[in-house]
Amino acid sequence: MAPTQLDTVHLTFTAPPPGFAPVVDFTLSAVDGADGLFTLRDSEGADLRLFLVDPGVFVPDYAPKLAEEHYTPLGAESSEQVDTLVVATMTDTGPVVNLFAPILVNPATNAAAQVILDGTDWPIRAQLVAP
Repeated sequence: MAPTQLDTVHLTFTAPPPGFAPVVDFTLSAVDGADGLFTLRDSEGADLRLFLVDPGVFVPDYAPKLAEEHYTPLGAESSEQVDTLVVATMTDTGPVVNLFAPILVNPATNAAAQVILDGTDWPIRAQLVAP
């Protein structure tokens, strides 16, 4: 499950996303005209930005198994209560997404975390194809 009817939302990460320490406050915004594409920008003026995608739009077979330790720090009681987004980056061969470390969001609290899916075969760099 991922946000579908989203304009802009303020998110607070339970820990800074890798490479963004000490920043934990971000704004998640839908990209106009690009279904399933979002920008994540820091709210503290550090000019940090990531592109995130809804895997339901771009990687429909993505179904990570989330452990209780992934969603309970976000105030969720089950994995069904969190939205899943994945980081997208551009490479020489086109866009790739990180399926090994999704970003989870509890839409009820706007708490977020990037988690590592230990013990899975999801790749860090999966080639992204148009829906």
